Amino acid sequence: MPREQSDTKAEIRSVALELFARQGFEKTSLREIAERLGVTKAALYYHYASKNDLLTALVTPLHEDMDALFARLGDGPVEPRLVFGAYFDVCVRHSGLLLAVLADLGALAQIGLVESVLEWRDRLDVLLVGRDAPLPARMGAVMAIGGLQDIAVVLDAEAAAAHREHAVRVALAALAAGASGMD
Repeated sequence: MPREQSDTKAEIRSVALELFARQGFEKTSLREIAERLGVTKAALYYHYASKNDLLTALVTPLHEDMDALFARLGDGPVEPRLVFGAYFDVCVRHSGLLLAVLADLGALAQIGLVESVLEWRDRLDVLLVGRDAPLPARMGAVMAIGGLQDIAVVLDAEAAAAHREHAVRVALAALAAGASGMD
């Protein structure tokens, strides 16, 4: 019985994400992905016209989740606990992709993901401390946001998710430490 097209696309994305995270985008060939799936390269091209199209398909859900997060949070002011919890959830959900970003920044910069991540981080920073906050307060926000993202990527995402509340408390402490440095 042939596989459903949506199942095949999901399998392709899953294998590609694993290989991109481990080897980097540039060092992973479509041939490798096809071999891993037990399909021909032509079959892979049926679903994704190019490796960049495949990469874009991997990145789209992260963009959608971040758009939804900012729509939910609005323009502020927002309770930092809510911001941190929501951002941590997105980072955990997309930890494989974020790991792939670290493995190959150049390729992901070509499709605009690195720029998007920096923009998202800036928007979160502004939500937490405001655009004109003093440098120490912004440092606390940057450390908290970056720390949450890194927890999801560096540590096992599933295990990290089990400690979500602790991660949020640590982020709140980093934010508070930044604010206290303004004296």
